[in-house]
Amino acid sequence: MPESATHPVINSLELVGRSTVKLIEEAGYYSALLVESLFWILAGPFIKRPVRISSIFSQMMTMGIAACPIVFVLSFSIGVMLAIQMIYNLKTFGAESQVVVGVALSVTREFGPLITGILIAGRTGSSLAAKIGTMQVNQEIDALRVMGINPVRYLVAPALFAMMIMVPVLTFFSDLAGLLGGAVYTSIEIGLSFDAYIDRTVSALAVADVMQGIFKSLLFALIITLVGVSNGFSVTGGAEGVGKATTRSVVLSISYIVIADMIFTYFLNL
Repeated sequence: MPESATHPVINSLELVGRSTVKLIEEAGYYSALLVESLFWILAGPFIKRPVRISSIFSQMMTMGIAACPIVFVLSFSIGVMLAIQMIYNLKTFGAESQVVVGVALSVTREFGPLITGILIAGRTGSSLAAKIGTMQVNQEIDALRVMGINPVRYLVAPALFAMMIMVPVLTFFSDLAGLLGGAVYTSIEIGLSFDAYIDRTVSALAVADVMQGIFKSLLFALIITLVGVSNGFSVTGGAEGVGKATTRSVVLSISYIVIADMIFTYFLNL
């Protein structure tokens, strides 16, 4: 085979190899950040270097409370959309009343945690990447190290702690908003009262259905935080680098969330 004909094959193999190595390196970096963050959260108080409570509450306000309005609007809309689609399809079988079961299971198992995760990835994950990336460009991270302040304890651990609390809380709030959206449209379309809707929802749902979404949201919180801060720490090249890291953080977070949701759902429904 002529030498020139082997170049595309060799180049493709090299590209795959580099991408694989880079993916493994990133996975290792995510793991190192997670372990170090958990160390400061759990062991910090015992070595007189705790994670600042004020920083955690500040992050919780920014990540969680401030996101409630948009989470409600999107989740309510998803609930209405699900009710519309299910009523339309169930009319074929004369089983419109079963829309309650479909909406309840779909919202709590899938759409509640997924919508919340995607929203927080776009809103908070990008913010973390931009904030840390800007500090990296301005050499503020190096300044923290010079002052004896560990950047992971100061920047990553509070964000991770806050996300692990607020994303599940927002997911539960999203579940309620989605169920409310389904109840409103069902009441208008087929005349089902709110009391009847609530009774059927409670009967259809088990604790495991709600907890499935909560467990997913914990995983999503880890993904969003680790991807955001890792991209922030790896910024180079000034303001352009910050923009690229922010974009990459959002794209990777959403991609990992969707893939993780698929894997999680498969194993939970075997």
